[in-house]
Amino acid sequence: MKALVLGGSQFVGLHTVRELLGRGHDVTVLNRGRTETSLPPEVGRLVADRRDSESMRAALAGKDWDAVFDVSGFVMAAMGSNVSDLVDLLDGRVGAYVYTSSIMAYAPSGVFPWDESFPTVDEGPNTYGGFKKATEEILLERHERTGFPASVVRPAAIYGPDNNIYDMEMSYFLRLLRGLPIILPHEGLVTGSYGHVDDLCRAMVDMATHSSAPGEIFNITAEGVVAKEYIAVLSEIVGKPADVLFMPSKYVGTLEKPAYSHLFGSFHHAVLSTEKARNRLGFRPEYDFRSGHAHTFQWFIDSGLDRIETAPTDPLWFATYDFEYEARLAATLRAEQDPG
Repeated sequence: MKALVLGGSQFVGLHTVRELLGRGHDVTVLNRGRTETSLPPEVGRLVADRRDSESMRAALAGKDWDAVFDVSGFVMAAMGSNVSDLVDLLDGRVGAYVYTSSIMAYAPSGVFPWDESFPTVDEGPNTYGGFKKATEEILLERHERTGFPASVVRPAAIYGPDNNIYDMEMSYFLRLLRGLPIILPHEGLVTGSYGHVDDLCRAMVDMATHSSAPGEIFNITAEGVVAKEYIAVLSEIVGKPADVLFMPSKYVGTLEKPAYSHLFGSFHHAVLSTEKARNRLGFRPEYDFRSGHAHTFQWFIDSGLDRIETAPTDPLWFATYDFEYEARLAATLRAEQDPG
């Protein structure tokens, strides 16, 4: 299969490239060429800016692909995009187009689990969820009108090696290893669905060749886990006790900076159903929550990230941590809980 990955330099894109190569496919990536990456030498490179239709046309005109994997959508939400122009360019020249959307395309609901028929957000394309929804609609409308072979995957929280959202598992591995306080809002009861990046990428590559995929949306993730169980499992994996403090509700929304993962806030309280992907695609995740995070922790140690000193910040979400700030907040919480 001759495959094009739009993105391909980091996390989901990088793992999509590796999955394709592992199956013996011919892989090319298209990006702006500004991000350092460890792509294998056999991967082809196209340089273009998705915000610039002329740039994309120069890179892609006259080229045919068996499959295109669009994993680079987030940057478009902030900077504008030319999704329709891209579809115009590729329509009739691609065998499959797999778009990586997000759980954020769903409208919040207290009924769990969410399946693909649930309502989507009523937001403009300048928000993350609104952009994902708008792109889905363009792709699926084109499928209905011309047969453009688009399919959509909606993952929830994606974790695993090379994760570049730094307030997720990496920060909690560090807190546990260093005996730092772990602050949880909402009594640690916010529930999220978590899926390993390699399970997501396997599903996407399967979708590119599956007859049931075009014109469809599929949730891809694994179990739903409450925040306090998240910490309990990671504590067992790391082999260190967790110093957990539950933050009173009066502090929620008042902090000067984040003190816990963005996934532990009430906005992300959701569980996805993967029944459709299981029944139609035969999707079965290789990793459950525990085994997937054990795999990720081994990568974390092997990569020397346990010795990191400066908190990194990803350029998209700006998700980072400040352990000194958390320690001060934890001291305040302890003093309130035990004033004597």
